[in-house]
Amino acid sequence: MSGPVSSALKGSYLAPAIREGIQAIPDDKRRHLSEAIRPDFLDSVDLDEATRSRHHGDTRWDYLLGHAPSAHVIAIETHSASTSEVSRVIEKRTASLGHLRDHLCAGHHVAAWYWAASGRVDFVPHEKTILRLSQNGIQFVGGRLEAKHLANLPKRTPGPGKRQKRRR
Repeated sequence: MSGPVSSALKGSYLAPAIREGIQAIPDDKRRHLSEAIRPDFLDSVDLDEATRSRHHGDTRWDYLLGHAPSAHVIAIETHSASTSEVSRVIEKRTASLGHLRDHLCAGHHVAAWYWAASGRVDFVPHEKTILRLSQNGIQFVGGRLEAKHLANLPKRTPGPGKRQKRRR
């Protein structure tokens, strides 16, 4: 299998947990991904489950997905959306960045961290909450990740040793 997640985690103990497409996301959680964008993901990993044994007491982000159009790894957390949970979601991202630090291959990173509400949203999008999330590298997407959220992902540039095609 090849995809952005597979490339990013090559050689990591997390590699055996990588699944094709969005198969690492349980059926009941897939509703947080718009049906229109599901085919855009080449591979995925249930990061929460894959890191549980080594980081049992830590908070952990839910999923990593390999986005084909941008060739980036993105992360999505499905979690209740209330003001009281913001610190917990920020803590999950921070801990997961630490968990991934020694496992992402050179030149790879998680390009975007998305939070999808698993139920009712209990804060207003213009609140300080959204600003705080943004300052911590997290984009709140409401109940579902849509194409519009992925539109700003930068196009991946070739890594060292790979040549870019010249424009004429």
